[in-house]
Amino acid sequence: MAAEFNIEARWPELFAQLGAADREAVVNALASSWHGGWVPNREDVENLTDYARGVIDKAEYDRRAAGAVERAHALAVAG
Repeated sequence: MAAEFNIEARWPELFAQLGAADREAVVNALASSWHGGWVPNREDVENLTDYARGVIDKAEYDRRAAGAVERAHALAVAG
């Protein structure tokens, strides 16, 4: 795990259209998972910021998350 969590600096374009409250909520959610050992990737961060901005609804967020899990599992099995 990286020593410093600065997700906004890594993908600033994903946070550009978020208001302050949504930005803080997204960063806190991602940081919580990061402290648990998860390494954020662009796809997951984009999905969460899209949901926070209202670009996608919960059903679409869940569909995207399930797809990401399926792809990661397929890679782990193949690898």
